[in-house]
Order: sequence, then C-alpha cells, then structure tokens
Amino acid sequence: MASGHRQEASEDRSEDGLSALPECGDSIDAMTFEQILEMDDDEEEREFSRSIVYGFFEQAEGTFKKMESSLGKRDLTQLSQLGHFLKGSSATLGLTKVKDSCEKIQHYGAGKDESGTNDEHDDDKSLRRIKETLAVLKVDYAEVEKKLKVFYHDSNP
Repeated sequence: MASGHRQEASEDRSEDGLSALPECGDSIDAMTFEQILEMDDDEEEREFSRSIVYGFFEQAEGTFKKMESSLGKRDLTQLSQLGHFLKGSSATLGLTKVKDSCEKIQHYGAGKDESGTNDEHDDDKSLRRIKETLAVLKVDYAEVEKKLKVFYHDSNP
C-alpha cells in the first residue's frame, strides 16, 4: 500500500513539471523552483526558466571570481556585498544550500558570526571562515548546477 502511495506522489510530481528533476534533498526547494517553472509557456522547451537558471550560472561564476579576488585583498565589505547579492539570486530559484552559504559569507564579511547576531572583531577569523564557506559554496553550487543541467537536458552537465 505504501508503494502505491509513492507512485501516486510520483505521478503528482510529473504533473507539476518536476518529475525530471533528480532528487534534490535540501539542495533545491521544490516549491520555489516550481513557481519559476510555472512561468514557462512551453513545458518541453522551458525557455523562460532556462534563461533564468542559466543566467544565474553565469552570475554565480562571475561572483565566485570576485569573491576570490576580494579574499586576496582582504576586502570584507565587498565579500559581504557579494554574499548578499548571490544570496538573493539563489533564493529566488530555491537553491537552499547555495543561499545559506551566501548568507554566511554576507555575515562574516560584515564582521558577524555565522548567524549574523554576534559581532566578530577578528578579521583574520572572518576571512578564514569566508574562505572555508566559499569552498563549501562552490561544491554545493556544482551539485545543483549539474542537477539543473540534467533537468534542462543540457548535453554538457
């Protein structure tokens, strides 16, 4: 009986366009991403959502380069701004892990702890945390990028 329920849930997911999206766990918020997919005129081509997602890929890659440069310059203010910028874009698409790491970078760059509630006065500690978080961010980004390229039938995932 439980397997029958799973099959019905699977059929429900195919109706909302997410059946081709691999299991994303906590990487992608399905409800948020579904809202983007609902704006597509053609569920086969998905031109609208594809353009948003691939635009995000370009934006993220450029932002990672700027973050690396800002790390080298020890520019915490710029790192905070870049984290905030990419946090918003990733949240719009429902890229949960990416958004969470960006938020941490935003906080560390602003001289705060991970949660953004307590002050951190040691710039070296903040820079070290940003470097560590950026490494995690890039891994999480690569994972979600690969899943979304498969979803959009990109021949080069």
